[in-house]
Amino acid sequence: MSLIHALVAKGSTILAEHQAGKRDFSQATETILSKIPPNNSKLTYVWEQFLFHYISEGGLTYLVMADDAAGRRMPFAFLADLQRKFTSAPSSSSANDIPAHGLQGSFGPTIAALMHTYNTAPPADELARAQNELNQVKDIMVQNVEQILSRGERIDLLVDKTDVMAGQATAFRRGARTVRRQMWWKNKKILGLSVLVGVLLVYLLVAQVCGAGLNQCGHSSKT
Repeated sequence: MSLIHALVAKGSTILAEHQAGKRDFSQATETILSKIPPNNSKLTYVWEQFLFHYISEGGLTYLVMADDAAGRRMPFAFLADLQRKFTSAPSSSSANDIPAHGLQGSFGPTIAALMHTYNTAPPADELARAQNELNQVKDIMVQNVEQILSRGERIDLLVDKTDVMAGQATAFRRGARTVRRQMWWKNKKILGLSVLVGVLLVYLLVAQVCGAGLNQCGHSSKT
């Protein structure tokens, strides 16, 4: 089983959910929902051998818990499909006024059916669309959040930065060239300084034998 637990929430309030497995992950789910920032984002939490993926947009959070073996492409494709189905549902327009689990009866079966579809035969076109979206991810930041759960377990936060970086590529390349030039001159300076220090050390060694003016060695050879 790849997808285990999925839900739609408004802030930290769960509107509808479906759990396919027997283990209760409600504590971990509530903790993650409380940590989600209000801005739009796509994030993945790693906990034990499970991954908590979510999409947060417009104040609504679409979250799915999956096996580590499921990777990330298929769960995010599921979340994108779940988001489209929820936003097209009539009840989504009044999500602000719905209490906790207020859509469980109407939208819970939709989550269950969608999870079953993706666990058995995920649509190929959805996977391709999710892959195109994930190709825009440029960086991953890992943050360890310790002692979040009462059992003292760890949750590693993998933050996918989805900012578009194409406009900054030229600046990065120019910066890299500038750094290379600076490093080249720095290496040359270090090399010149090393040669100077080496000459000075040789002079000091010879001066100990021949004197500061190096004239004692010449005098000794004449004698």
